[in-house]
Amino acid sequence: MYSLGFTKSTGYTEDQVKEDSMVIEANTKEKPSFAAIDAIVHKHNIEPGAVIPVLQEIQDTFGYIPPVAIQRIANNINTPASEIFGIITFYAQFRLQPLGKNLIKVCHGTACHLGGAEMVAERLAQVTGAKEGETSQDDIFTVERVACLGCCSLAPCIMLNSEAYGRLTPEAIDKIVTQTRKKEMPTSVE
Repeated sequence: MYSLGFTKSTGYTEDQVKEDSMVIEANTKEKPSFAAIDAIVHKHNIEPGAVIPVLQEIQDTFGYIPPVAIQRIANNINTPASEIFGIITFYAQFRLQPLGKNLIKVCHGTACHLGGAEMVAERLAQVTGAKEGETSQDDIFTVERVACLGCCSLAPCIMLNSEAYGRLTPEAIDKIVTQTRKKEMPTSVE
């Protein structure tokens, strides 16, 4: 039997994984196909150590790791779902929820921290409705905390999708969010 040894280290039981998966599944809209999940697992030949690449490819395919994928991977490699869940929750690179249409990365590097990164994060939470690590109710924004964006001369800064914004004030954040939200709202036809 292929074992990863995470069951004891994470403390998750199979029932906890199923319960958490039901909550997560209730918050997601799409149902990934078993065929796609199976193809990804089998592509990696179910070799020891292949769980992380499998999870990475599933996330690349679906934008996150769907709860049904956890149990499906576990079944395919004869490993408890709690071990797969333990890996997903251990590594920050994995998401159990889909991203919003726009990803906002809030820099918390030294320069940004000193320049007001906490103010930026608080203001973003107020105007988007999403704290760091969350997606807004309207699915327009996901806000993530990052260690550094490499834009230290622009502190404090964020990256909205692939565009950096710097020297931020609460007013600038309001403007950025309002403009982005307007782009995402359907236009009415009269």
